[in-house]
Amino acid sequence: MPEKQTVKRAKADLRRGKKPTTAAGEFVREEIEHIRRGKHGARSTKQAIAIGLSKARRSGVQLPPRRGKGHDQDVRALAKGRQHKRPSRTRSKATERALKREPHRAASKSALSKQAKSSARRRKRSRR
Repeated sequence: MPEKQTVKRAKADLRRGKKPTTAAGEFVREEIEHIRRGKHGARSTKQAIAIGLSKARRSGVQLPPRRGKGHDQDVRALAKGRQHKRPSRTRSKATERALKREPHRAASKSALSKQAKSSARRRKRSRR
């Protein structure tokens, strides 16, 4: 469940006419902070970003669903965001416990930098 402040910031971004991806960035930022503060971990930076984007979709940010493997899951997350349903307590606890066992290095400055550089490189290659 995202924090109220995060949802507030994301909605403000959307009201200002910014793109949905900018609003979703607030949720990703929150997720990185959770990992840094030790609330839970993540296996990789990519996973941390994916968790943040999933939260954004569930909160109603109109992001396109992922292509490929996680597509069905994203379509469901988008639908859940529109219904404002919460996941079951059992599932939430299981996810939280699994994430607590993961390392916290996914949110380090070097890991985030490496992720940003590789992502930019991929974008640059696809533009050609």
